[in-house]
Amino acid sequence: MPMDERFWHKDNNSTPIIVTIVLAVIAMLGLLESIGLCASPSRQEEVATKGAKIMPFDLEQTVHHFQPLENGGLQTVTVKDPSNSTQIALIQAHLKEEAEKFHRGDFSDPAKIHGENMPGLAALQTGAQHIDVQYTALPNGAQIRYSTKDAALVMALH
Repeated sequence: MPMDERFWHKDNNSTPIIVTIVLAVIAMLGLLESIGLCASPSRQEEVATKGAKIMPFDLEQTVHHFQPLENGGLQTVTVKDPSNSTQIALIQAHLKEEAEKFHRGDFSDPAKIHGENMPGLAALQTGAQHIDVQYTALPNGAQIRYSTKDAALVMALH
């Protein structure tokens, strides 16, 4: 039987395997969404809407990235167009202010965006004095580096 026919040939024994694979993929996507690794489109829209009320820069003109690090994380916000000095200034002012708030244990802005039940929020609020928060202006935006020796706080940051 040629290769094309073997691929499309109906084999009654393969049906349970295909059904099992499809169900496993659906279950995995549900698990990823439930632990926050894969947000649903409606959740993404909700976060974007709330974020636009908190962040003074244009979310459509910027890129947001959080890189988990062994001892914390690196939050970076940059402009898509490096010549957009207005957006760069807004990013830098906002991230500088947020870094100062986070240093004091004030995580109210992320809570307004992600909800009061945001995973790790309570640990960050109570353990803020054990987190080093460093703001850095970048030519195309800004970043905040979070570092701690406390493993529970590293998990909360992630």
